[in-house]
Amino acid sequence: MGRIGRPPQQPLRALSGAEEQALARLGAASSGRRDQGQRARALRAVARGASYTQAAQQAGYADPDSVSRLVRRFNQRGLDALMIAAGRGRQPTYGAAERARVVATAQRTPDREEDGTATWSLTTLERTLRQEGLPHIGGTTIRRVLRAAGSSYQRTRSWCPTGTAVRKRKDGPVRVSDPQTEQKRGASSRRTG
Repeated sequence: MGRIGRPPQQPLRALSGAEEQALARLGAASSGRRDQGQRARALRAVARGASYTQAAQQAGYADPDSVSRLVRRFNQRGLDALMIAAGRGRQPTYGAAERARVVATAQRTPDREEDGTATWSLTTLERTLRQEGLPHIGGTTIRRVLRAAGSSYQRTRSWCPTGTAVRKRKDGPVRVSDPQTEQKRGASSRRTG
């Protein structure tokens, strides 16, 4: 019984002038996506007559099969083969609606009877959100969502939009906001004492 060998390598099709220019530009670019430049260098090496092993070494791939798959994709899709395939990477766990629910819950005043607290902590906020339909949400995710929404955790153990405060007045509590919040936020990234 004979040994099953490797499938034969598919040769790279002839490049058009526009494709050759695009590959040269992407392969030599110092800015831009590193992975696209790597793919462009591998394809150019194959186009100049290098074997897949030599092209892999020149472009920085560890495995010549990567170049073989790249050539196959390029022959089918052209320059689109240099882009990352759709569906790669981790998908967001919580969409816009879930993030909006986290922000809305944190901004409402907790009900002592229903929520079991007078002020939100990450733990009580997590417990409430899990009961309200986000069964796997954790404190780290809550903190990230609130920070992205422009809120910060206060010493009073409450979350409020950054740059706003509740002041006591004769007529009752009033919410005031600092009009220079965005300028101050961008001015410094380190905490002050």
